[in-house]
Amino acid sequence: MDLFNNDRYNADKIEVLEGLEAVRKRPGMYIGSTGIKGLHHLVWEVVDNSIDEFLAGFGKEIKVTVQKDNKISVEDEGRGVPADLHKETGRPAVEIVLTTLHSGGKFNNKSYKVAGGLHGVGVSVVNALSEKLTIETHWEGYKYKQTYKRGLPINDLKKEGKTNKTGTIITFKPDREIFDTINFKFETMSHRFKQSAYLNKDLTITLEDKRNGKKESYQYDGGIRAFINYLNQNRDLLHKEIIYHEESIEEYELEFAIQYNMGYSERIFSYANNINTVDGGYHLTGFKSALTKAVNNFAKKNNLLPKNVNGLNGHDVREGLTAVINIKLPNPQFEGQTKSKLGNSELRSIVEKSTYDYLSLYLDTNPEMAKSIINKGLKSVRARQASKKARELTKRKSVLSSSSLPGKLADCASKKAEGSEIFIVEGDSAGGSAKQARNRHNQAILPLKGKILNVERARLDKILNNTEIASIITALGTGVGEDFSLKNLRYEKIIIMTDADIDGAHISTLILTLFYRYMQDLIEKGHIYLARPPLYKVTYRKNSQYIYNEQDLKKYREKYGSGNFSIQRYKGLGEMNADQLWDTTMAPKSRKLQKVEINDEIEADDVFTKLMGSNSKLRKKFIFKNADLATEIDI
Repeated sequence: MDLFNNDRYNADKIEVLEGLEAVRKRPGMYIGSTGIKGLHHLVWEVVDNSIDEFLAGFGKEIKVTVQKDNKISVEDEGRGVPADLHKETGRPAVEIVLTTLHSGGKFNNKSYKVAGGLHGVGVSVVNALSEKLTIETHWEGYKYKQTYKRGLPINDLKKEGKTNKTGTIITFKPDREIFDTINFKFETMSHRFKQSAYLNKDLTITLEDKRNGKKESYQYDGGIRAFINYLNQNRDLLHKEIIYHEESIEEYELEFAIQYNMGYSERIFSYANNINTVDGGYHLTGFKSALTKAVNNFAKKNNLLPKNVNGLNGHDVREGLTAVINIKLPNPQFEGQTKSKLGNSELRSIVEKSTYDYLSLYLDTNPEMAKSIINKGLKSVRARQASKKARELTKRKSVLSSSSLPGKLADCASKKAEGSEIFIVEGDSAGGSAKQARNRHNQAILPLKGKILNVERARLDKILNNTEIASIITALGTGVGEDFSLKNLRYEKIIIMTDADIDGAHISTLILTLFYRYMQDLIEKGHIYLARPPLYKVTYRKNSQYIYNEQDLKKYREKYGSGNFSIQRYKGLGEMNADQLWDTTMAPKSRKLQKVEINDEIEADDVFTKLMGSNSKLRKKFIFKNADLATEIDI
């Protein structure tokens, strides 16, 4: 082997990326992904800057417009981006902000006391990942304008005359070379802007979509109390009154709102300077600790706990809880550019003390509500104790030998999670074909008998006693609920493979509800996929082609007209022989997999509640509203 050939790793191989080149080369590091989630993150970055202006006391309305060609315009009433020359570079400050990472006015507290965009990379990243971006800044009595292409200015900043307005208009079109799609979703933006309006009761955000004429404005006098009403609108309530508290503690501002419903899942949405900290942080830890402590202290003080129960744990106290915690602070330490977790350690004690002091007083003065919360927690304790044996069984089996795995699981030969995949298959017939078709080295098959239990309407004890669900949990090896851990996951890909009909869609949704409610990290970390089997096989002059939906079949008919071709319709996976199932649905080179992602946590939660909850009217309304989206289901 020649160590000194052209493949040698030396200084010539070290690449230095200037300016925004690094962003374009590794966009996922800055916006999370180049899929639909990363696409919308561009909008959040720009709008968050406008909200920071509002928080600084400038302007009360933000207008977001989706143009017909998928351009986005964001207009605010802030101070405008400064247009004077930057002393160190000799270039206009607006250009520095748009072209230089880690630049901006938020690194000290002189211009912004509270801000969400402290990394100074937000708008420059948007610029780098845009095919075209134009900024209009109304600053100190004049209007200025400049245009950029893929992060680089294509002209100098132009002074266009006097103006009475203040504020900024940024218009950008995402780069097709970067993103999988540039088609923005109105509903995704609507959910996000509602959240921002709830968190800032004096702010109005208007969203207009010129592609279809939709237009909505969001402004809520009730603030996060109105947010709780919205979140619980489709749920049966344990108590009508919303527990609300706000307090200024030195340089921090804290508010939270709490309401319990009769469901079994907890939903806590935490925010710091309007940023949704989906992975929590010290503010959330302090809040949870205080809630558990306050409820337990009331219960013990009033002798409400049975002798065999020493106390309620956090999961018991939070069963059925809907809560919003919103904190504003001068120097937030967000982890990662997508700002998913807050790392200010001092917040734990600050939030815990404030929350505990208020809740202790509130529960003492509202004893009947306190008792209803404790009684619900005690039901959770009994259910948890009843499910303990089943939970331990699934957990124990997950770490034992293959002989302890479900009997109907056809496991793969590989013992490594990396590169391995499991197909959760509808029905024994399809499971049999899949077992014949699979690559035994890295593909496992778990056939399910019928429809699994709807976990949306059941506690964990009942869920774990369902044979099919227990088989799924044991096969995956992760445990479930509070015992869940990705460390023992046995497969890299979990592929749900059901018939392309209504029953198949229902089974997929039941399985996804299990993953979403009790094993959400499987979705968050990108392990869950849906297989897409074909509906038809068409043959023309001995040439066969698989077709996956009615629209493509229509196009095929139009292409060949009255030609002599045959059509074979697959009513289910079981109708395919092993070779056909492999070619169409299981072979990595030819199959079509759909990755399951959560683009909007509140929207996802709402969808599962409507589809799988007990209120049939909500389900009917949802189906009528979204019927036109079901283009690939065989009815």
